Amino acid sequence: MINFKEDENLSVLNHSCAHLMAQAVKHLYPQAKFWVGPVVEEGFYYDMDLGDVTLTDEDLPKIEKEMKKCAKADKLIVRHEVTKEEAQEMFKDDPYKEDLISRMEPGQTITTYTQGDYTDLCRGPHVKSTKQCRYFKLLKHSGAYWKGDKNNKVLQRVYGVCFPSEEELDDYLKQLEEMKERDHRKLGKDMQMFMFSDTVGAGLPMWLPNGFTVRRLLSDYIMDKELEQGYIHVKTPSVASTKLYKISGHLAHYKNDMFPVMERDGEDFVLRPMNCPEHMIIYKSTLHSYRDLPVRIAEVADDFRFEASGALTGVERARAFTQNDSHIFCRPDQIASEIKDVTKLILDVYKDFDFKDYSFRLSLRDKNNTDKYFGNDELWEKSEAELREVLKEMGVPYYEAEGEAAFYGPKIDVQVRSVLGHDVTLSTIQLDYQLPERFELEYVDKDGQKKRPVVIHRAILGSLDRFIAFLLEETKGNLPLWLAPTQAVIIPVGPDNDAHLAYAKKVADLLHQHHIRAKVDSRNEKLGYRVREAQMSKTPVELVVGDGEAADNSVTVRRYGSKDAVKMGLDEFLNSMMQEINAKTINRGMEEK
Repeated sequence: MINFKEDENLSVLNHSCAHLMAQAVKHLYPQAKFWVGPVVEEGFYYDMDLGDVTLTDEDLPKIEKEMKKCAKADKLIVRHEVTKEEAQEMFKDDPYKEDLISRMEPGQTITTYTQGDYTDLCRGPHVKSTKQCRYFKLLKHSGAYWKGDKNNKVLQRVYGVCFPSEEELDDYLKQLEEMKERDHRKLGKDMQMFMFSDTVGAGLPMWLPNGFTVRRLLSDYIMDKELEQGYIHVKTPSVASTKLYKISGHLAHYKNDMFPVMERDGEDFVLRPMNCPEHMIIYKSTLHSYRDLPVRIAEVADDFRFEASGALTGVERARAFTQNDSHIFCRPDQIASEIKDVTKLILDVYKDFDFKDYSFRLSLRDKNNTDKYFGNDELWEKSEAELREVLKEMGVPYYEAEGEAAFYGPKIDVQVRSVLGHDVTLSTIQLDYQLPERFELEYVDKDGQKKRPVVIHRAILGSLDRFIAFLLEETKGNLPLWLAPTQAVIIPVGPDNDAHLAYAKKVADLLHQHHIRAKVDSRNEKLGYRVREAQMSKTPVELVVGDGEAADNSVTVRRYGSKDAVKMGLDEFLNSMMQEINAKTINRGMEEK
């Protein structure tokens, strides 16, 4: 998708269109007062106070109609320089503009832009005339606190986009429709994967049977891969004493992202935001020799973070989630090989799922704001250099980002772009010298001396929740056969025909015996309706059975996204299913026809 903020021409055009929208709003709602109308990655918005009027979806076409009139008038957009005093006089009836002006320096050059009967306070630049803003679309509206402060009044925010031509606008709107169809929140609801409830709480997903099946399969998939690489799996509690998080530093450096402390029987507890402190305690419970290292402790763990309500995005970003987490305790001389192995595992997993559009980010601390990190400069520089060197040795393309490190160490993040345009971390590798010091971890070296191990934090699938969100959007809900909640639906031609139904149940029983997830659609509906329903539910395989199939022990097979149906012997079909499931084949590009 286009980043309107980074495209200079689109940025100027969209900012001008925000003024066009404000002009139209002022015509329709003379009482309107305006705060700010910036360009953002997705287009533009303007925050406004309409008094007692609350906008609805039906109001957007009315505003668009008035905007078209303003654009057609082809008024020149004229820049004027004014003094602070003149600006205060011009906008004395608008408290929001007055607030902006009051924070400007005396003597500072202030500019306004006028188009016909409308003047706005703005730095600019703008296009030459309103006619250049005629290809636009208002997309949505919402509430927004003035200055982003929840203690302030809620203003009304209207979003839109503008393009130089009607063709470009139409193409973009088609892309938006495609994004809506791929949005994991819509797909999750349509496929009955997960749900949210205000009664349960914002950001707390409940996984339904279909979604739980996918989570279980992903969990088994990644744990099997970890077992092959020598990981040991553990299970630790989701709540712990604050003593643990004081040692780890989370209470000092991460408290604002954690749920509040709970006091019981004179002891304070907190829901864990991550699993590293518990794994440190597990490692410390045993005396380790240098020969024992690396020790790779892994867990599929439930974690809790109090994300801001405005940041919640389905299961991509929630307050309760499950991490595919691990901590590798190793000697300093093992760092490079362990990080390389983890990187190879990430690439192996992405190959299994056919993920191609991702990038590696070396996340460093913000050197201008070191207070939010702990540890000394020497260790930070050492660990950052080690991660950088490993990436170079492996020939992995990467970019660097200051301020994105964890508070205890730098990391390698694998970034993907969600269908909503969010830049999200899917996998991560973090190098940590700090927590071993804080927990006083040790191993006995070959010289008999006690030494500090180094910890590598890593998450391959990241959180299962976010991974599923990205997978749904990548596949448009067309999950591979091995991962689909229902792998096959058996459709008897005549649901009220005893012979057809009996044979359908026989096929289902055979599939169940081989652990294939199948169900019979015996609803008293027409055959075509049930076939379409199976396609709409994105079930990978549809089996139609009638007199012919029952007579020769066969099934008529139709794959999701295909109009072709093939008749196969039941044993042949079963073997082909088992081979595809065991191979974990990824079928990509299968879209609804």
